[in-house]
Amino acid sequence: MPNRKASFFTLFIRKQLKRFEAFLFLLKSMLSNRQFLYVSCVLVGISSALAVIVLKTFAHSVFRFANYIDRIFHLPYSNSLLPVIGILLTAWVVKKFLDGSIEKGTSQIMIAVAKNSGIMPRKQMYAQIITSSLTVGMGGSAGLESPITITGAAFGSNYAQKYRLNYKDRTLLLACGVAAGIGAAFNAPIAGVLFAIEVILADMSVTAFIPIMISAATGALVSTIVLKEDILLSFRNELTFDYHNIPYYIILGILAGLVSVYHARNFRKVEHFFSRFKSSTYKKALVGAGMLAVLIFFFPTLFGEGYESIKALSSTNPGILLENTILEKFKSNEWILLAFIGVTMMIKSVATGLTLGSGGNGGNFAPSLFVGSYLGYFVSKFFLLTGIDKDLPISNFSIVGMAGLLSGLFHAPLTAIFLIAEITGGYGLFVPLMIVSSISFIISKKMEEHSMDIKNLADTGTVFTSDKDRNILSTIELSKHIKANFATIPDTAKLEDVTAVLSQTRQTIFPVTNEKEEFVGIINFDTIRPIIFNSFQTKYTALQDVIEQPKETISYDEIMETVMEKFEATGYDILFVLKNNHCLGYIEKSDILTTYREKLKSLRIE
Repeated sequence: MPNRKASFFTLFIRKQLKRFEAFLFLLKSMLSNRQFLYVSCVLVGISSALAVIVLKTFAHSVFRFANYIDRIFHLPYSNSLLPVIGILLTAWVVKKFLDGSIEKGTSQIMIAVAKNSGIMPRKQMYAQIITSSLTVGMGGSAGLESPITITGAAFGSNYAQKYRLNYKDRTLLLACGVAAGIGAAFNAPIAGVLFAIEVILADMSVTAFIPIMISAATGALVSTIVLKEDILLSFRNELTFDYHNIPYYIILGILAGLVSVYHARNFRKVEHFFSRFKSSTYKKALVGAGMLAVLIFFFPTLFGEGYESIKALSSTNPGILLENTILEKFKSNEWILLAFIGVTMMIKSVATGLTLGSGGNGGNFAPSLFVGSYLGYFVSKFFLLTGIDKDLPISNFSIVGMAGLLSGLFHAPLTAIFLIAEITGGYGLFVPLMIVSSISFIISKKMEEHSMDIKNLADTGTVFTSDKDRNILSTIELSKHIKANFATIPDTAKLEDVTAVLSQTRQTIFPVTNEKEEFVGIINFDTIRPIIFNSFQTKYTALQDVIEQPKETISYDEIMETVMEKFEATGYDILFVLKNNHCLGYIEKSDILTTYREKLKSLRIE
């Protein structure tokens, strides 16, 4: 009987969804493209907000359950064991149901925008929710915001594909999903809009703001109505700015930039360590989760997103962070508390690297806020305890520090400023937020050209979302522009033979090959022109005397960015493409530029 009811309920849901889809197709036929886009961005915003609600509620419930168990046993045993279970379950789900792989990080959205015409896999609509809820919800030391943004982007992309929207609208709805996800996760719609524009879409017109703003506002509104305030990261203290503290904020900004670089590099090292476990999914998960369990045993605040400990730092009793630790009896000792916070801040990158590198799913958005809050507390408390300054507002520094790390890690200073301004319920700290975020960004950008999320992609030349020209060039496939209708000259030929070939073709540059058909060099008509029009010189000049070595050639697997750099450096109009020293053909610079202009026109989001 229960199976029949479940089956009937599933059938009922499917029928209702089909009716809703039919209604949307009807609506699309009745409305203009722009009007339907506005309706769509609301629906995408609601979908992203629902994903946030599921993830946040689950993670918060597990956190409360773990704290309840801790109060019974008075030791962080549950906090240590739950992440192990969560990471192992995540690895099992990925291997069993997701083809053994899952894309992590907002870089996947950037790849979709830059290389895949805004198309994201359908499985991203549910894979991120399931895996990240198991990992972070069960205590993995990572954040939910990255999976939330990927899920929102997937909702927007697949919605656009379902209703046959063009590339521009598909990419715009993808960005709408991202903005709605951030807006819902923090009840910060402005930050959601800025994140979508600053990180995901590097080039867009003003009219694209409207759909993104609608989605971000929708996501934030749904989240506000459904989620309880204690689940969201928010501060409602009266925060004021004292200009006398500017020197300390400058110091905080410098340290935030340096710590951002440290966190990013340390995280990559830990992740790289697990690359050696490619053939053993469960061994990797067990090793990483076991190491994470040890860290959480000694530093329980590394459990989960860490937002509760961020709120604790801004409260009047930060000593509660030492509860259920081996240092609990010292929670009234401010120096020991400061040392505990400093060490926790420095090893957070290791904990996050262990969580994600071992097979868990999550992101670095929440860890950046965690580390920034701890850094802000550490700096201000240090000056207070040493007597250098006795009036520094610790809560202000804890909050502003979050913006510093977010700006430094993601190279998104505007998002950082407005996110923290929104979650504090006002703009009293706007000046220090600007100071700390800008300084941190400058230092981080100087030491790391690319943000944390796209560093690996940038190193391989896969995608450069912040650079529109490189984005477009990365979408141009070299193989589609190779022209194979060309004449070659064997190195055993005579100059008279070259003259005969010239009379039968408009080609002006000829590759020369040996008996193995390997590339030897080129013969340039402009170079040999004085010779071939002189019959005496043509007869007595050896072919080897007129063979030149080109300044550059192209490898068949070369990225288009370096191809264009070679065109610019040599001044050539054509370059030959080689594979294993065999000439496949040539590429014309004018052909590439024509394709570039066509793509630039089609990629402009309006």
